[in-house]
Amino acid sequence: MEEQREPRLIRNWLSTAGATIAGVGTLVFLFFLIMSILSAKLNPYVGILIYIVLPGFLILGLLLVPLGMYIEWYKRQRTGLITYHKWPDINLNNTRHRNAAVIFLLVTVFFMLMSAVGMYHAYQYTESVSFCGLVCHRVMKPEYTTHQDSPHARVKCVNCHIGPGAGWYAKSKFSGLYQVYAVLANVYPRPLPTPIKDLRPVQEDCQTCHWPRAFFGAKQRQFVHYQYDKSNSPWPINKLIKIGGGSPNTSLNTGIHWHMNIAVKIEYIAGNKGRQDIPWVRLTDKARRMITVYQDREKPLTQKEIAEAEIRTMDCMDCHNRPSHDYISPDNAVDLVLLTGQIDAGLPEIKKTAVQALTKKYDSDTAAMNGIAGSITNFYRQNYPNIAGQKEKQIGEAVLTVQEVYKRNIFPVMKADWSDYPNNIGHFIFRGCMRCHDGKHASSSGIISNDCRTCHVIIAQGPKLAREKIIAETGLEFKHPVDIGDAWEEGHCYECHSGTQP
Repeated sequence: MEEQREPRLIRNWLSTAGATIAGVGTLVFLFFLIMSILSAKLNPYVGILIYIVLPGFLILGLLLVPLGMYIEWYKRQRTGLITYHKWPDINLNNTRHRNAAVIFLLVTVFFMLMSAVGMYHAYQYTESVSFCGLVCHRVMKPEYTTHQDSPHARVKCVNCHIGPGAGWYAKSKFSGLYQVYAVLANVYPRPLPTPIKDLRPVQEDCQTCHWPRAFFGAKQRQFVHYQYDKSNSPWPINKLIKIGGGSPNTSLNTGIHWHMNIAVKIEYIAGNKGRQDIPWVRLTDKARRMITVYQDREKPLTQKEIAEAEIRTMDCMDCHNRPSHDYISPDNAVDLVLLTGQIDAGLPEIKKTAVQALTKKYDSDTAAMNGIAGSITNFYRQNYPNIAGQKEKQIGEAVLTVQEVYKRNIFPVMKADWSDYPNNIGHFIFRGCMRCHDGKHASSSGIISNDCRTCHVIIAQGPKLAREKIIAETGLEFKHPVDIGDAWEEGHCYECHSGTQP
């Protein structure tokens, strides 16, 4: 009489469910993987499904198979239905055992190959710009949008925020766990605070592409500002920016990049979290071996405050603090679209009208689009009815352009705009250079210079720009577009200009 075999342990509902989940997960994973390879652009949420969600279901299913077998074995042991030892016998001379072993090895190899491919793609995907900017679309929309318009639009987020190396990668992922919780629990700040304190040192980051010792000379730039008069009068300024730089071996350590610790070391104490107030500066001259401390004469720090404060060594990010996420003010943004012809400068008062439409407070993007359209069109209907009829097309184009400017720089849901994120390059609407070069930081041997010609020289300016000629190395004296006397010499630009209509 043939010996009756016991039912196989795998024949239980939990193992069956696990095998089904693993099988279906594998098929769906392969389908979406092939679709992602054939697709030109991968949706960020599909990427999460392929590389994070589906592999999780696959692993869950595979774990349920042995778990169900163990539970079934334990039940049979307690009821006395089991007749073999705890560990099963494996005999490769047995055809059934041999076939099972071959199937197990093939499945294991296939799973390991899939895991390797999946893990590689998962790593690549989580390092992509679309993952960083689009997955948490509501939170990261301002950063993602401004990144696309920045000089570093072709640089991945992780290149600056993480960089190479397993240590920083692991650190960023652990930090990301709290960020995921903050998004899910809706406890993230609005707007996101800056500066970011856990960025890699610039020597390991920025200076892999930008090396200050290779910078020499100056750079010519022309800025065109449009005035808030009826004719939107342009006021160009042609400047020579003294970039400088150099190497200590050549004794050519000049210009703005002199600050970058080439032959000196600059340290400072910030008076606030945003580093917009700097009351204390220490300069170490490496060549002359001299140390000079400058303090703000109006609010000097006490020795106790200095001892308790964090002393930061100046680096690229102290000036280039918005290299990839620059929120342009309405004033500058409208200047740019007027200069490039996206808005007809012949529309009377369009500079003032566009800036006013941008600076109004809106609760949502939809409200902003409707508000901008209504504000501009109603202005011309009420104040220039003839123009509204004659230049209806140009006014419509202006509305669309101003709406696009808003979408790229102002984000009401995250409460983020230019006023929340100062740009430290220059000193037009933010303190920037004047955080130290304001003429108030003094030492026993002198003051930190606030002479405009230290960093730039005006070659030509004003409506007669083409006929203006530089007559000396010191350049031309600055002329304010509006006659305000000597007030511009006594104060600073940012004290009047805020990025909106003055």
